[in-house]
Amino acid sequence: MSKQVVKPSNADSIAAGGSNAIGGPIGRFKSGSTWWNPLRVLVALSAFIYAFGYFLDLSCRSTGWVSPENYEHLCYSDIPPLFSFRGFADGLLPYLQTAPGQTPLEYPVLTGVFMQIAAMITRVITGIMPQAPASTVFFDVNVILLFIPLLIAIVATALTVRRRPWDAAMFALAPGVLFAATINWDLLPLAFAGVALLLWSRNRPFAAGLLLGLAVAAKFYPVLFLGAFLVLTIRSGKWRPLVALVGGTVLTWLMVNLPFMVGNFDGWAFFYTFSQNRGQDFGSLWFALAEFELPTVPSDKLNTVATGCFLILCVAIAILALRAKQRPRLAQLLFLIIAAFAVTNKVYSPQYVLWLIPLAVMARPRWRDFIIWQVGELIYFVAVWWFLVGYGNEGVKGLTQQWYATAIIVHIAATVFFAVMVIRDIVKPENDPIRNDGFAEDADDPGGGPYDRAADVFTFNRAS
Repeated sequence: MSKQVVKPSNADSIAAGGSNAIGGPIGRFKSGSTWWNPLRVLVALSAFIYAFGYFLDLSCRSTGWVSPENYEHLCYSDIPPLFSFRGFADGLLPYLQTAPGQTPLEYPVLTGVFMQIAAMITRVITGIMPQAPASTVFFDVNVILLFIPLLIAIVATALTVRRRPWDAAMFALAPGVLFAATINWDLLPLAFAGVALLLWSRNRPFAAGLLLGLAVAAKFYPVLFLGAFLVLTIRSGKWRPLVALVGGTVLTWLMVNLPFMVGNFDGWAFFYTFSQNRGQDFGSLWFALAEFELPTVPSDKLNTVATGCFLILCVAIAILALRAKQRPRLAQLLFLIIAAFAVTNKVYSPQYVLWLIPLAVMARPRWRDFIIWQVGELIYFVAVWWFLVGYGNEGVKGLTQQWYATAIIVHIAATVFFAVMVIRDIVKPENDPIRNDGFAEDADDPGGGPYDRAADVFTFNRAS
């Protein structure tokens, strides 16, 4: 790590104010050597937030996640019920075997492998302690195992821009991590994607591709990263690193997926057919329109419309990147693309905020804007569970559909707000907090790897 480290308490007014709780901004009396370096502090912060999030889940854990109490107490998780509903309790192999009366596992392969490992550990524990509820043990095992990819993702974020490790504190302390980390298995792709971006920043594109392929094998959304790489490659002419990245991505994705494709293609493909066939669902703009009783997109056209809207936004992002007077940073485009996917998708589950948090931290490390966005996500987090209290539960009152739809709009508006701030930095790079943090030698894209300080070979606003 670079000895020159940007100190947020000296560069960010919100961070400076928050530092008063631990003695104030770093000053001239700071010791020159200390065991508490940035990475150790980040590990401690993430451990505290993660443990506190588990503490908030205890009310559900003690009752077995019964409905509607799991929604009322804001501690719902997909993890416990899937232990029984997807055959893990019966020792069935995901994708290759399906429990009677149930559907195949609706997750990408690497997530299924992770779940299977947790299920094997669970069966060992329940064999020793048969009185322990198996679904509760499965949840606890997953909580322990998922902390590993969370730490990897946070450390990778801290190391990607060498001089700014403290930015990752926004990731470690994010409300989205506190409340959403153990809803599902979305921390797993974060680790692979984070290491992929770290390796790319160190000019190791093939290794980055290997990790990106694992990220795509754990969740679909990281494949969209390739769009940002393509646009920046068009502008910089750095085609060889892109080919290496794509080659590595395809290689590991195939290595992980091919055995399951050959073993049971229908079971393997269920995740993709399920995603294709599902209609408008919770958290999406399309669901909000229906809850407001406004005209909605017919279900048979929703895939086309949602995909079309996303592609239009991607084209706009590409034009912005190719017209900007200074080439955008990789993290800026990554955030904009994944944010566009999140706001146009047919569903927005509360844990999807995890996809955006590390990208937001690297795209615009400003505590004020980050907090505003996270507050919007927190409003949605509370609203979706309180709405589900009464959804399908007769005689139980929950949040009305209009208030829930309003919360969806709030979360979308908060995401758009942060995206607009990122766009402003692209249009006016003098506002970019990373390009203007006092380190002139790294004024281009310190996390961009091959793109950093590369010459432009094509733009829309001057001859190539």
